[in-house]
Amino acid sequence: MLTTKNKISQYRWVICSMLFFATTINYMDRQVLSLTWKDFIAPEFHWTDADYGNITGAFSFFYALFSLFVGKFIDRLGTKRGYLIAIFVWSLGACLHAICGWVTMQYAGLDSVDALRAVKAGSQVALMISTVSVYLFMFCRIVLAMGESGNFPSAIKVVAEFFPKKDRAFATAIFNSGASIGALIAPLTIPVLANYLGWESAFVIIGGIGFVWMGFWVFIYDKPSQCKHVNEAELAYILQDDAADSDAAKAAAKADGPTLPFMRCFTYRQTWSFIMGKFMTDGVWWFYLFWAPAYFSDQFGYASSTTMGQWLIFVLYLIVTALSIVGGYIPKYFVEHRGMEPYSGRMKAMFIFALLPLLALVAQPLASWKGSPIDPAWWPAIIIGLAGAGHQAWSANLYSTIGDMFPRSAVATITGVGTMAGGISSWAINTGSGYLFNYAEQMGAGFTFLGFEGKPAGYMIVFCFCAVAYMAGWIIMKTLVPKYKPIEV
Repeated sequence: MLTTKNKISQYRWVICSMLFFATTINYMDRQVLSLTWKDFIAPEFHWTDADYGNITGAFSFFYALFSLFVGKFIDRLGTKRGYLIAIFVWSLGACLHAICGWVTMQYAGLDSVDALRAVKAGSQVALMISTVSVYLFMFCRIVLAMGESGNFPSAIKVVAEFFPKKDRAFATAIFNSGASIGALIAPLTIPVLANYLGWESAFVIIGGIGFVWMGFWVFIYDKPSQCKHVNEAELAYILQDDAADSDAAKAAAKADGPTLPFMRCFTYRQTWSFIMGKFMTDGVWWFYLFWAPAYFSDQFGYASSTTMGQWLIFVLYLIVTALSIVGGYIPKYFVEHRGMEPYSGRMKAMFIFALLPLLALVAQPLASWKGSPIDPAWWPAIIIGLAGAGHQAWSANLYSTIGDMFPRSAVATITGVGTMAGGISSWAINTGSGYLFNYAEQMGAGFTFLGFEGKPAGYMIVFCFCAVAYMAGWIIMKTLVPKYKPIEV
């Protein structure tokens, strides 16, 4: 039942806050491994960079695979039940990581963590321990990926349900900043938990937060037309894009639009524009997310358990968080103050955001600056933070292009397809980086790139790709869809 107050209610922002918290939890669960593997887990299981790369690659691959279908699942099941199932699965997967050590010890016939660590590196027993533990962690990451693949299709669909087109990029930027907040909180909490309570506790405690979110979502969410907290004025505001029908109740009934068959989605250039935008850039963000703690540990000796290591990651994501929300406002400015239609405003804003990642070209050179007035580690932390802010602002607007051009009934499906493309690129960059870093370290001075040797040369190669990926993605998108053209079903 809708209230009849003339003053517009603001319940859509309560829903947006729930999306923000879900995304924060999502990224904290994803970060636990990256903040514990190098300094806590690897010594127990004798992992190499390639082992970690394979684990993160498995997560990315299956995240991509599940993303291909989860959008259609969300569209059919609805955002209330679909979101509940997604967060239940990923929270369960996060908690399951905690038993990998115990299972490995039972399989190896060892009775303590000290016995695991004491196994001679390079021995057959060490190889067996690393192999078994890697497969166990892969399984847990696959369960995590299955659930986490539902977060963005669900959240983007909710935004399309609760916000008019002109506000969607800003709402998406707000909930998407949960990724930055999660990554911001993670380095200050996860290493501390791992250090004092054991790395297993970090997975259980962080993973358990998702179950708490589920309890709130059950009571808070309903579709706008069915929600008792959304009055007629707010419903009319939400449905303002459906101006062809002046009756808000009727507009709500047809707001989702006609159903778009799954395979038909791939016949539209708009779909491929979104796919390529995700494919070119998502892997970059995931590389920074998964490898930044290891980079500061390898390159500068600042483990994630040290105060300096935690501050480097914290400041990096503080920059991302502070600047990324502004990115959601820029297209709103272009639309409301410059009179541009939403798609053109977004593409202009995304060109601006694509410039920030170019700074990654100088991250490694500044990290080697002998005469630096500050600790050289701060330069890549700041630069990666700026590049990450560019990504988050880019991502918020990229997601919003779906709501601009597709009917609401297809939003989660298209989001899932694009997320699949992003997962494939993440699989490629994370798995490839693991093998590249292993090879570069083994070759030492025999491996060079742009004046760098060994593993620093490996990082320089990846940073170069990360720098140019966004501009390449923007050019491809602009070529495929040069002007606003909504899908007509």
